[in-house]
Amino acid sequence: MAAEPMKPGARAKAALLSIISNTCLVIAKLVTAFATGSVSILSEALHSGMDLIAAFMAFFSVKAADKPADRAHPFGHGKFESISGAAEGILILVAAGLIIHSSVLRIISDTHRLEFPLAGALVMAVSVIVNIIVSGRLMRIAKETNSIALEADAWHLRTDVYTSAGVFAGMAFLAVAERFAWGWALHIDGILAIGIALVILRAGWDITCQSYHHLVDRGLPEKEHQELVNLLRKHYSRFVNFHSLRTRLAGNQRHIDFHLLVPPEMSLEQAHDLCNHLEDEIHALLPRSEVLIHVEPASEEDSSETPISS
Repeated sequence: MAAEPMKPGARAKAALLSIISNTCLVIAKLVTAFATGSVSILSEALHSGMDLIAAFMAFFSVKAADKPADRAHPFGHGKFESISGAAEGILILVAAGLIIHSSVLRIISDTHRLEFPLAGALVMAVSVIVNIIVSGRLMRIAKETNSIALEADAWHLRTDVYTSAGVFAGMAFLAVAERFAWGWALHIDGILAIGIALVILRAGWDITCQSYHHLVDRGLPEKEHQELVNLLRKHYSRFVNFHSLRTRLAGNQRHIDFHLLVPPEMSLEQAHDLCNHLEDEIHALLPRSEVLIHVEPASEEDSSETPISS
């Protein structure tokens, strides 16, 4: 059963935390990149810059998605998050491409030199720790509120953890290589960065696909759909059948509608009470759901049929 919904403000606060942390990391990485002359740290600063843009997008999208339905948006504003998630997924893909590009240039360059690699390693270690903490909080709130925008932002920061860890390892190794004058070691950092960029590509692809499914009104995940069907089947003793079950996701909001066949002798008041009971149970099972039930009187043929499953 899904968790109880959190206060809408929790999502905006989480996105704001991401903005603050990314701003600090971008500044720190840019200063370190120019001090050390490191292309990989500069690419990390660029990556964090994209994370910062994504954090701003998540912040504004969750605030927009939390607005109640109005005349212009009668189904709410949930798709603002889907649009933001799609844009963030694309940014992840772009960031991975830029990392690969800068890494290849690093590998083919025979004149590139680094200054103070240990300083670069220290900044990358701080980046790893900060992003682990912030991404963990973002992912927890994203799961509890079904926020695709916060989940995309959390994945941004998690991929930054991987890339920062890779650059940290490269800087630490290059500090040792500098001591022993291993010129060939410059290629290690670039090769490692390319491998990490491939991991980033997978995360970006997953987030983009998930956002796309929301934008094209894909139904609920199979697990949630089956839970909904099972809930309705538990109440067959109170009605005859149901059909035309439709579901869709819009950001963190679920939309559910179906036709309910009730016995012809059931009064309007009884049918109304039954629908209210079903809506309450659906809301408990799947929070943030909009439920629409169309009541129909069952015929004798409907009463003789085996109840359908969806």
